[in-house]
Amino acid sequence: MAAVDEQPFSPGTYDVVVVGSGPGGLQTSYCLARLGVDHAVLSRDDVPGGMFQRFPLFQRLITWTKPDAPADRKTREYEWYDHNSLVADEPELRALVPPEMNREYDLPSREEMLRGLAAFAKRARINVRYGCTWEATRREREEIVLQTSDGEYRCRAAVFAIGITEPWIAPVPGLDRATHYVDVKDVGAYENRRVFIVGKRNSGFEVAQALLPWARQIILASPSPVQTKTLALSPLRVRYLHPYDEYARGGPGTYVLDAAIDRVERGADGYRVVVAGTTWEGELTFEVDDVIAATGFQAPLQDLPDLGVATVSDGRVPALTPFWESLTVPGIFFAGNATQGARGLGKRGLGASSSAVNGFRYNACVLASHLAERLGKPVSRPRLAGSELVPYLLHELSHAPELWIQKGYLARVLAFAGGIYDQGIAPVTHFLDGTVPDALAATIEVDEGGTIFPILYLRRSGEVHEHPLPPHPLHVYENESYRQEVEAILR
Repeated sequence: MAAVDEQPFSPGTYDVVVVGSGPGGLQTSYCLARLGVDHAVLSRDDVPGGMFQRFPLFQRLITWTKPDAPADRKTREYEWYDHNSLVADEPELRALVPPEMNREYDLPSREEMLRGLAAFAKRARINVRYGCTWEATRREREEIVLQTSDGEYRCRAAVFAIGITEPWIAPVPGLDRATHYVDVKDVGAYENRRVFIVGKRNSGFEVAQALLPWARQIILASPSPVQTKTLALSPLRVRYLHPYDEYARGGPGTYVLDAAIDRVERGADGYRVVVAGTTWEGELTFEVDDVIAATGFQAPLQDLPDLGVATVSDGRVPALTPFWESLTVPGIFFAGNATQGARGLGKRGLGASSSAVNGFRYNACVLASHLAERLGKPVSRPRLAGSELVPYLLHELSHAPELWIQKGYLARVLAFAGGIYDQGIAPVTHFLDGTVPDALAATIEVDEGGTIFPILYLRRSGEVHEHPLPPHPLHVYENESYRQEVEAILR
């Protein structure tokens, strides 16, 4: 690592400071640079990659990439098939994870993901001040001030791309004595042991699958049932399949329980776990050798709550506006998987993927444009001819990766004011709450039964009308019937 005085971004004043060099920080920096926004990137790490230097512990990622797809790798349309690479305008910066992948899998390993991120950072010439730790935060009038191990940074907007990586323990008596998921290193240490896993979400089933060849008995418990219908539509299903299958077919030694954990007691030779059924009545007591708390993570917010940053989800995630700004402290923004703190519409079924790279990479691009405009930087708003409007909308609904991956959250927005102007990609909720008299938002949504369909939101004289279009089994909307329907709506 370069000496401190040779590093980029010396302490001082910048328009924007980005904290973090994981995929959220890298994507944000790339987009800010493209828009000409003066910014610094700080990272306590020595290399790019963020959470992928540590997680997942045992398995491959849950986001897939299809190396050969109906779209060329160097096109925007291919991003729909590559849920792991960062995105860029330059063809040479696109799809950098697929070349690193073993063709035997469509899910990259952690090491393959890291190589792809490092290649992006190098080829895009993203400068980062590595080894610089954010230590404290304060506000002075219109500036955000960040105290770091290298000195003080002042900015008009701070973007925290810090991940959701800090272990969180549910408030269960005695559970703090258990081993957290992050500390499960050697699966061989669980050979012939009885293991109780608290939690039935992603990390719980991941560690359960890793222990299946080793542990004598595995019990997973949390209050709510596994949502099998929801998982069928989710990339998370790959984490759940094997352990849940062992339980569902009645395989001995693996149990998935719907139970509230009453308490965990530590004994001389192990643990006693007392649970109360939720979907069944009664109480059970388990004598086990090990307890693993797979109860999730929280964002490492440090002193931001003291500054007034509100949180949701038991304090684990910042509460955010549609543009991922703190609801309570202006000028504090978030990138990366913390952007899941902005829910979006939330009126239908599965939608946005803001907790994963495939989704928050687009959030970062939209955030960069939003910051550029706030800072007075020009953002391109191309004008469309009237004859281009319907074909353009149908192409976006058929191919735009932002809409298909961030369903119900991001939309292609057009404004009608002395012409037709492409406003770019923006949050749907921002459009619905906006003040532009005549405008249109096109997006993709999912209903409660898992049906995917396109929808147009049309604002005329300030009043918004909702126009869902019929679903298509192959998601193909560039045909005559859809053209006629969209023309009738716009007319």
